[in-house]
Amino acid sequence: MYSAFAMTERDTAGADPTQLATTAVRDGEDWVVNGRKWFISNAQIADFFIVTAVTDPHAPRHSKTSQLIIPAGTPGVAILRPLGSMEEPRPRDGEYPSHAEMTFTDARVPAGALLGEQGAGFTVAQLRLGPGRIHHCMRWLGQARRAFDMMCERSTYRSVQGSLLGEKGTVRGWIAESAAQMQAARLMTLHAAWIADTQGFAAARKEIAYIKFFGAAVLHDVLDRAVQIHGSLGYSTDLPLESMYRAARASRLYDGPDEVHRDSAARLILRDYAPPAGGVPSEHRPTRRQAARAQFAWLLDEGSAGA
Repeated sequence: MYSAFAMTERDTAGADPTQLATTAVRDGEDWVVNGRKWFISNAQIADFFIVTAVTDPHAPRHSKTSQLIIPAGTPGVAILRPLGSMEEPRPRDGEYPSHAEMTFTDARVPAGALLGEQGAGFTVAQLRLGPGRIHHCMRWLGQARRAFDMMCERSTYRSVQGSLLGEKGTVRGWIAESAAQMQAARLMTLHAAWIADTQGFAAARKEIAYIKFFGAAVLHDVLDRAVQIHGSLGYSTDLPLESMYRAARASRLYDGPDEVHRDSAARLILRDYAPPAGGVPSEHRPTRRQAARAQFAWLLDEGSAGA
């Protein structure tokens, strides 16, 4: 069975899910859902929708919403249109994997359709988005690697101005920079996953924020260089690079824009600091050994050797 996660709305900021306007009102033993959603992946083929709706508008901002499971075909649930995007400019009805815009008009579901506790919609969404963001970064690494391999292969046979591209200093710089960026993103992703596995996703919030905006930038940079090194061939649809390049732009928006993740990471980092007493900067600094051990403690873990 396929599911579709219906959270994003056209008229409220996707970067702030506490502003959602879709409502679910209790009516006897049922919930009645009204609202408009868009960029709902899998909507055309979904067997059910997980819908984020406001169930208590007067509750604290992170407790206003709940998640409800609404089966496809429920009266009042309508898919308005497939949505065109940079990734798929001309989607066709019913074709996967296009996104869709849809409405819920007096859609009625039983009380048991509530996913989790009432008011826990934000928490439930975060439980999904944490591992989802790691999965995004894993896929981006795979895409970057494919583009990187194409770039390296191109440099071995394409000759310009009397020498191979692989003999040009600029191209070698692109290859080295891309390899280093991918390796950094890969290790950061493994680190985030390790913390999630050993301490839980709540403990990995900062590391997940890192890889979300850093991994998106790496994907873009590697793809951009791969397109450039292929010239008109890379820009054409004869290779998959142009399609990958268009799709990659969404990586900076999926599951929260870069700016939100940077801000979240900075806030989490600053929690470990406090103003110095009397406004005088502290003179205490950890030794290099202490700092190194703290930074790479995950590598020193006894269980990490087997991984």
